[in-house]
This record gives sequence, structure tokens and C-alpha cells, in this order.
Amino acid sequence: MKFLLVEDNQDLAMAITSRMGISGHVIDHAANLGDASEFVETGDYDLILLDIMLPDGDGRSFLKQHRASDLDTPVIVLTARSQVSDRIGSLDLGADDYVTKPFDHAELEARCRAVLRRRAGNAKTTIEIGGIIFDPVAGHLTVGGAAVTMRNRELRLLELFVNSPGQVFSKHKLADRLFSYDDDVSENAIEVYIGRLRKHLTGSELKITTLRGLGYRLDHDG
Repeated sequence: MKFLLVEDNQDLAMAITSRMGISGHVIDHAANLGDASEFVETGDYDLILLDIMLPDGDGRSFLKQHRASDLDTPVIVLTARSQVSDRIGSLDLGADDYVTKPFDHAELEARCRAVLRRRAGNAKTTIEIGGIIFDPVAGHLTVGGAAVTMRNRELRLLELFVNSPGQVFSKHKLADRLFSYDDDVSENAIEVYIGRLRKHLTGSELKITTLRGLGYRLDHDG
């Protein structure tokens, strides 16, 4: 998954980025609302982690503005305010959840997973399709009953495909979802990850089809 973190506390931002990175998530970090708006305008995100008190304004104004522009990306508000009215106000503006600072990073990760499951309309964490059982949260994949070991970016690539079977993903789109804004990524790197994923899916009813000049698509042969 690719997250946008809007947080001006550099130590906290580094801690969240490091923790989420271990789980295989890609994090773009904005330290203010101006940078956050630019990130949202140029990239696609699965989730936004939004601080309230920022150097150039209130995070709730950002939330209100982007909900008004039909941005439907899930948002978890990070707030030091414990007043019930503040939390209710954030939810009424369109936040999907909130976490009060200071928080345990395991709780933040759990809330992220819960919000993403709700948005997908799925209370379960596992996906069963074409002879595979895939748990993106735990990072487990079985093909024909046999466990398959995968690296983090391979897991996130598979997650993209199984969540949107039949959808065509360009190399640019895949690079945007698998790598952060600061990463230097070549098209060859995407081809390498596609090749690895194809090997992992051997023995299943799933295949990744190359559409020349367009990108890649997950097809189900069953």
C-alpha cells in the first residue's frame, strides 16, 4: 500500500515511515499542507495519515477541502487533542478514523488495516482467487496449498493486482504505487518485479498478461 503522511514532527514522521516500511508500505512524507496538496494532485494513495496542527494551517481545512473536491482516499487523523468535540469534528468533516497522540505504532498499523478493510467492503484479511490464498496484512501467500516466500514489494505488487483483476496497470502507475516520490526507479525494475511475481504464481490459475505499450493485467484462466 502507498500512504501519504502529513506530519511536521520529523522524529515522529521518521518513526512512522520506518515502521510502515518494515511492513512493506510506501510512504510519501509532507511536512506541511502545501506539500500535501501537491502530493495529492500528482499521486494516488491508498491512505492518508493527517496531522491537525501544521505550520501552514489546520489539517482539518485540508480534509474539508479535499472531501469537497471528491477525494475519497481514506484519512486517519493524528491529533494531540483529546476533546471529544475535536474528534467528532474530524469525523464529521470526512475522516475515517483518528488516533490520539502519543500512540502505540502497533495500534496505528491496526487502525490502518481496519480502515482499508472497511473501504474494500471486506471484514476478512485474506483473498482467495485462482487457486491462491493471499493475506496482504500478514504477508502470506499459498499457491495450490504450498507456502510461497515473497519480498515486501512483491507482496504489494500482488496486492495491487488481486484487488483489481482485469485492470491494466502501466509501468508508470506501478512505479508510483510501489515506490516513494524520492526513489529513483527505472522501467527495468518494474519488469524485474513482474518477472518474480509470475514465478510465484506458477501453478495457480492466475497469470500476468503484458499488453504492449499499455502495461500489465492480472487474468484468471479458471
